[in-house]
Amino acid sequence: MNITKEEFEKKVIEGKEECIVDFYADWCGPCQMMMPVMEEISKNKTVYKVNTDDEDELAFSYGVMSIPCIISFKDGKEYKRHIGVGSKTDIEELLK
Repeated sequence: MNITKEEFEKKVIEGKEECIVDFYADWCGPCQMMMPVMEEISKNKTVYKVNTDDEDELAFSYGVMSIPCIISFKDGKEYKRHIGVGSKTDIEELLK
């Protein structure tokens, strides 16, 4: 599910639910490669997507310099991050 800066604040930070946020761009080849992985993970975990072209301020505030950048959040705070292409196992490790 794509979210905006305002939705991010409500769902990720204030909602304090355990989730994964995928910072990506439509033109990014590695981001496209991660789409099936993220879709698979979203069957069991909450996954939000942030388009860095549309939400550059949000990406900047989290220091996203390379994409894909996948960040896990617990209790409204960043927990772990993974940069670049990874496997389903790599991404699931972000919540452990």
